[in-house]
Amino acid sequence: MKKLFSTAFSQNAIHLSLLVTRIVFGGLMIPHGLKKVNNFDTLIHKFSDPFGVGSAASLSLTIFAELLCAALIVIGLFTRLAAIPLIIAMAVVVFYAHNGEIFGKAEMGMLYMAAFLIILIAGPGKYSLDKRIERR
Repeated sequence: MKKLFSTAFSQNAIHLSLLVTRIVFGGLMIPHGLKKVNNFDTLIHKFSDPFGVGSAASLSLTIFAELLCAALIVIGLFTRLAAIPLIIAMAVVVFYAHNGEIFGKAEMGMLYMAAFLIILIAGPGKYSLDKRIERR
């Protein structure tokens, strides 16, 4: 019980927390990308184009972020780099698709964006492929 109210922390707890964050948020993002891949032909005609690159390019970039970058985050490979497209994609969801309604429709996008921002700032932790590659 004493440990529950302690303000002390351990490096292992931080690294374990980063692992859980990567697996949970990266893992939860992958089905969103898979859904877009499976419905590509339908979505390509109605997908929003916030950057003016065309619906097909916007959809492809979103799939890249939600599928490939999320998978890289789960395994902890190129983690900080992989977090950037996901942060951008979630910013588009929050501020473009849902008009910044962070306490309404955009709440989930905001949570994902915050998690990927934490991963960008903190890095992958020691339980990652990035850390294993760094040792060599």
